[in-house]
Amino acid sequence: MKDPNNTRNTAPRRGSPLWIYFVVVILLGVTAGGAAFSGLSAADLDALVGTPVFWILGCFIIFGEMRPIITPGSTENNGATTSTTFSFAALLYAGLPIAAALQAVAVITCGIFRGRAPHRIAFNAAQYTLSLAAAQLVLALSGNLATPSSLWVPQGSDLPAIALAGAVYFVCNDTLVGSAVALHERVSLVKALRFDLGYQILVHLALLGLAPLMVVAMDRSALFVPLIVLPFIAVYMNASVSVRREHQALHDGLTGLPNRKLLIVRTEEALAEARGAKSRGAEHHGAPKRGAERHRPGRLGSRRRRPADPPDHRAGLFLLDLDRFKEVNDTLGHPTGDRLLQLVAHRLTHSVRPGDLVARLGGDEFAVLLPTVRDEAAAREVAARLRAALSEPVRLDGMSFDLEASVGIALFPDHAPDFELLLQRADVAMYNAKEARTGVETYSPGKDRNSPARLSMLGDLRRAIDRSELELFYQPKVSLRDGQLVGMEALLRWRHPDQGVLEPEAFLSVAEQTYLMRSITHHVVTAALAQTAAWWREDLAVQVAVNVSGRDLLDTGLAETIEEGLLARGLPAAALQLEITERILMNEPAYASETVGALAALGIPLSLDDFGTGYSSLVRLKRLPVEEIKIDASFIHRLADSTDDAVIVRSIVDLVRTLGLRSVAEGVEDPATAETLREMGCDAAQGWHFGRPMDAAAATAWLRRHSRKAPEPAA
Repeated sequence: MKDPNNTRNTAPRRGSPLWIYFVVVILLGVTAGGAAFSGLSAADLDALVGTPVFWILGCFIIFGEMRPIITPGSTENNGATTSTTFSFAALLYAGLPIAAALQAVAVITCGIFRGRAPHRIAFNAAQYTLSLAAAQLVLALSGNLATPSSLWVPQGSDLPAIALAGAVYFVCNDTLVGSAVALHERVSLVKALRFDLGYQILVHLALLGLAPLMVVAMDRSALFVPLIVLPFIAVYMNASVSVRREHQALHDGLTGLPNRKLLIVRTEEALAEARGAKSRGAEHHGAPKRGAERHRPGRLGSRRRRPADPPDHRAGLFLLDLDRFKEVNDTLGHPTGDRLLQLVAHRLTHSVRPGDLVARLGGDEFAVLLPTVRDEAAAREVAARLRAALSEPVRLDGMSFDLEASVGIALFPDHAPDFELLLQRADVAMYNAKEARTGVETYSPGKDRNSPARLSMLGDLRRAIDRSELELFYQPKVSLRDGQLVGMEALLRWRHPDQGVLEPEAFLSVAEQTYLMRSITHHVVTAALAQTAAWWREDLAVQVAVNVSGRDLLDTGLAETIEEGLLARGLPAAALQLEITERILMNEPAYASETVGALAALGIPLSLDDFGTGYSSLVRLKRLPVEEIKIDASFIHRLADSTDDAVIVRSIVDLVRTLGLRSVAEGVEDPATAETLREMGCDAAQGWHFGRPMDAAAATAWLRRHSRKAPEPAA
């Protein structure tokens, strides 16, 4: 069964150890084959052409090479090729030149038919020639040397020599192939040979053991040869049925990639290998054994060497999810979506390193196993390569579109000790990558909503609401034209009893995906309205802005809470402003929710925060009751140093003015930036240059000092 993760057709880099090994083996094979053919006489060639059994053998060797017997657990790379029986029989019966020539023809024919790379075909022909030459040497030393004109039929007393020749053939063949696999997959030779050694020994024992019987049959009559093939056909048919069933159980039917079951098996094998390598490394770098050479002071050059640190042995598991794949299915249909998934599978398998495994878990979710990985940086390099491969434009059904994917990374033993936890934490990292729109994220306990630390913080946060530990700070927004106060933004802080004052970044990510977010938002709105009412009673009429999330806009009770709070305190709707982030415009449910309509009916103005960091729809923007656009601080901080950012800010200011809205720059920290923004036509600004976030008492004092500049909010 063809393995979609097979990368052995990829040509080795010129000058690499694998490339050098291929060149050496191929040259040795050519030399051995040339030496063998140089010993052929004219009589040998005449005998070769005139003996039908050689033509029959050639056909069977080609067929055996083309259709290996693949049993459950094996692939086309390590399946049993029945050509071994026929080529070894040709070696016993007619000598090395005939066996090597027939085997080389079979390898070349099979390679061309299967689309194998030239370097792979040449290596396979060379390693077979060298293995047969080694077996021929053993037979020659025992006095048994056959030629096409002097055929050899073994007797019972010749079986020990044949067994030794078969053993040498197997050892040579397995070592040559194992070395190539070890260099290709960057593993030790011992690991490459040990992988299926028992299976290979058993298979070669059966295949090579049939060769002497076939020689005896061939010598009696060429008609006996097809009879020996019948058992091979029966074994092949039974093995094919078993492999087909196993493949269906362990592979995805659409893409041919391994499924979750096979991924579990391969991951457990990789983790076991990593644990074993780590323990071996620890033993190797442990304390010196008794009798080891000690440092002798005074000897030149006898400085004691410090033991190196034990090498790191990690395995990595990626979880990869296609972004907006549902849109492809909904727009172009499921057949096109299926073809897209097949294309993704092809790109992934051709972008990973040799030895890595790509699996499909279902839908548009894929997993990638890195059996060995140096560190997080190396894992990120692989993830970046995968995303780059997927980002190439795709053309299906006459349409061209781009693919994007989010990748979550979890490493063993850094993040988890077993497969289930690795997969769970890779899943957490993947969703963090989706939410942050970063593309690739490594698992971080601080971002895991299920981690003990986050669950503990969740409990503390729940109690903080009851104990009134959540407090609002206020930061002014000031007009750049005349310095008058435009409004105050309410900023949430948590006076943690142990950790001090915490900003929202430290705890809101914990609450955003839980029911606590609703309680926190209602608490903030209530506290902001209470403080606004207190200021209005002192004739400090100021508009207060409160930040809300997309989840808050799906809360039908938010508009009711705001309406009741305004009525209870006698405040107009314009006294409160809600700030939403630009990304909410991309979220259809939040944008089109009943809450937005209810807020618009109340006359609650909206402020669009972090503008410039997402992808706004101007149509949606015009439909929302937005009165101001806040330009993200990341552009403002680089305003003096980056020409591109200055162009972006100026463009946003002009766009906002055209829409009839107010532009507010965030993160203004010096008078030069404020002056530049004023010259650009920006309406207002917010930042440390005008005032840092203040608690309620300090904000009240600040307002009293600036009360003459405080305007009445727009009705």
